[in-house]
Amino acid sequence: MKVEAYVALGSNMGNREGFLKKAIRKLHLHPSIHVEDISSIYETDPVGYKDQDEFLNMVIKINTDLSAFELLNVLQETEIFLDRKREVKWGPRTLDLDILLYNHENIDAEHLIVPHPRMHERAFVLIPLFELNKNICIPTIEEPLSSIIDQLQDKEGVRIWKQKNGVDVFALLES
Repeated sequence: MKVEAYVALGSNMGNREGFLKKAIRKLHLHPSIHVEDISSIYETDPVGYKDQDEFLNMVIKINTDLSAFELLNVLQETEIFLDRKREVKWGPRTLDLDILLYNHENIDAEHLIVPHPRMHERAFVLIPLFELNKNICIPTIEEPLSSIIDQLQDKEGVRIWKQKNGVDVFALLES
């Protein structure tokens, strides 16, 4: 069964754009994952642990027949493949991949919570998600995404870095 999922990507170490591109290509080459759409890339101020470089963030929409837990494993393997180290909570990283939404399901397990538990507090996630789908709903929140974004304090810290151009999913990555 194919399901629709949204995944957030972030990087603030080394070749930030290169890590995002490599992650998307690796996911797209997975036999059970098809990247349907990608947002523009945004440069964002760090959240939580502030003493670090700015991030590049984006969101991708995928179709997959993997379970949410299998998808999480693929995302974590991709992070490790691209040299992710978990040394400081919310600290610098080559790559961070998070499942935001998985087929409008609510999952509350020890290692996976979907919808992502803090996504509604993070402009660096909601702005690119809204770019991909202005009508999307967060299953645990009644408000439209645009209203949630309007109420966020940190939205000024999210700046367009590389605009998605055209309708081709990979047009942004090829330039």
